[in-house]
Amino acid sequence: VAVTAARRADELGALLERRGADVLHAPALRIIPLSDDAQLRNATREVTARAPDTVVATTGIGFRGWMEAADGWGEGEALRAALSGSELLARGPKACGAIRAAGLKEAWSPASESSSEVLERLLAAPDLAGRRIAVQLHGEPLRDFIDALRCAGAEVVPVPVYRWTGPADSTRLDRLIDAVAAGGVDAVTFTSALAAAGLFARADERGRAAELVAALRTRTQASCVGPVTAAPLLARDIPAYWPERFRIGALVRQLAERLPAAAPRLPVAGHRLEVRGTAVVLDGELRRVQPGPMAVLRALAHRPGQVFPASELLVELPGGGLDAHAVEAAVARLRGALGAPGVVQTVVKRGYRLALDPGDCAVP
Repeated sequence: VAVTAARRADELGALLERRGADVLHAPALRIIPLSDDAQLRNATREVTARAPDTVVATTGIGFRGWMEAADGWGEGEALRAALSGSELLARGPKACGAIRAAGLKEAWSPASESSSEVLERLLAAPDLAGRRIAVQLHGEPLRDFIDALRCAGAEVVPVPVYRWTGPADSTRLDRLIDAVAAGGVDAVTFTSALAAAGLFARADERGRAAELVAALRTRTQASCVGPVTAAPLLARDIPAYWPERFRIGALVRQLAERLPAAAPRLPVAGHRLEVRGTAVVLDGELRRVQPGPMAVLRALAHRPGQVFPASELLVELPGGGLDAHAVEAAVARLRGALGAPGVVQTVVKRGYRLALDPGDCAVP
């Protein structure tokens, strides 16, 4: 299971490992704090010079960061005084917590934790013309949100507390893209829409976007923390899903239910075989398989029962191979790891196949 998050990646990874997953950490972005940024300081001075009628807090970490930056500039008290007279809207409970930690009190927070519902409430006001609304951003410009308020006549002050950029080192992200394209990842988790966008941007740079999308549409699940996060995936017709509660704990629980249920059990040589990212389950027993043999098995399992020439399997090996002997060696190691040599059958002068039993392969 891959983790694309930059923030709280360790927490998410630990929850997945506790469930038994092999975790591939590959942050698709990084957070750049703006505590020294002139844009944030100017926005803060706009707010303290003329208090807004309404303030929208979108994230807990962002609102706290804003308060901390203002304290660092010696403007914290002035900022809190300005906000104390404003209507404070919090997108979710974490933003509520940050507001209260600053000694303030939110006026309202949607049960859905959705920016859309916050926007609907604001637009439902009888007259927004001339109202001053400060919107704390959370790494994204929120153009649609801000444009809708401005079109309704409101004066909007964007407050950019932090921004996102690509990872300083793309090595791990490149490995993730390669692993997904090769079929070695069962699921990719996303905790922000920007992480999904960052993953595709890097895949585009490397010319592997089509392979990545194809894998996410078919064999690799896309597990998201919520519908906003899933938007870039859904836009590419990738069947992403998310839990009812937009929390990483709920994401992990849902993933732990969906992954085993979705895995096909192949009836081969009198056994039941389930192929996972880095291991197989044979007759209910988990067996670890090295990357080379695993690549061969994934290729065979993609079309069970069909004979694959050694030349086709050769290109599936990590880093390729020099000749058919590399495939022979990988098959030998695969049989040893499975402990059931008959699962992979040699077809003389033709190649290798999974020894598929007659019957319905889709039965779990």
